[in-house]
Amino acid sequence: MTTAYPEQATPCVLLDRRKLEANIASMQATCRTHGVELRPHIKTHKMVEVARRQLAAGAAGLTCAKLGEAEAMLPSGVRSLFVAHSLVDHAQAPRIAALGDRLDDFRVAVTSEVHAPALTQVARAAGRKLAVMMAVDTGLGREGLRSPDDAQRLATLIARSPNLELHGFYTHEGHFYGAPRDQLAEKSIELIERLDRVRNAIDPGLPIWPGCSVSARLIASHAAGRVQAVRPGAYMFGDLALSRKTGVMSAGDVAVQVLATVVDKPEPGLALIDAGSKTFSSDRTADNIYALAADGRDLTVVRVNEEHGYVRGEAVATLAVGERVAFTPAHICPVINLTDEVVVTADSGIESKWKVDARGKTQ
Repeated sequence: MTTAYPEQATPCVLLDRRKLEANIASMQATCRTHGVELRPHIKTHKMVEVARRQLAAGAAGLTCAKLGEAEAMLPSGVRSLFVAHSLVDHAQAPRIAALGDRLDDFRVAVTSEVHAPALTQVARAAGRKLAVMMAVDTGLGREGLRSPDDAQRLATLIARSPNLELHGFYTHEGHFYGAPRDQLAEKSIELIERLDRVRNAIDPGLPIWPGCSVSARLIASHAAGRVQAVRPGAYMFGDLALSRKTGVMSAGDVAVQVLATVVDKPEPGLALIDAGSKTFSSDRTADNIYALAADGRDLTVVRVNEEHGYVRGEAVATLAVGERVAFTPAHICPVINLTDEVVVTADSGIESKWKVDARGKTQ
């Protein structure tokens, strides 16, 4: 029976520091080789300790989803921050002004023609002229301009606003997670060309900042001066989506696992673990897998309740109640946001614990 890290209560999130640092260094090296800045999205890790390592490795700045994440990352020493979300609440104006005071470069998103007037009002309330990055939809169907004509109209609105100044273009190509592996390179080139056309029609001197862990390396390698930064989020941790689905990293490079304990075997072929939706979240792969055993055994979390995970697979027969198993989750982002801290490991031992500083920072 495996009793991994017996001093640590379960369920818990394990972070292999050496793999983390290797993944950070590898992505940074790719960007450096191709002359592209790395501006990681912290919505995945939400930790100052990870942000510090990204910045020390050469990241030009950080991307956040919400103001609360940006505020939580200030102790990392970051000087350039981009909040990639549609801000419309006037009550956020003092926080926006305070962030602008503490940063050398602070940018926010402008996401549509109807969003621009609302953002102008927020900027006016903050007493600021905000640097904005224009969102361009490249297939996800979320925020962003749907056509070059829409983008040009928005650029005109921004130029007329006394409180907004266009500083570049961004996209989130999250739909790449569902693309066939053999089409990712072609789709990355098409995305670059699409963004380049929009940019050149408005201002060829402005930067383009796409962002997705699936495409980051491909886009950097095909940038050819047309893309100035990439903003991947999950690349330094990994999960089943990046290793098993898209294949952009190996299973051996995944740095984060959920350690759980087998608490019951109520019937043949089924084991229950103490990690459920409050640990893994409700996210799963397209084939309904919440997590897989990280050691390669046939152990699959096929269902979750709040405090239980249902494990099936041939290796269930060999499990003992009380045994601990490390699992690779389907989607790492919500897993981190569901825990107060991660247990940092190195050389098969627990090294320290890091606080998830931006946990729950959704405002």
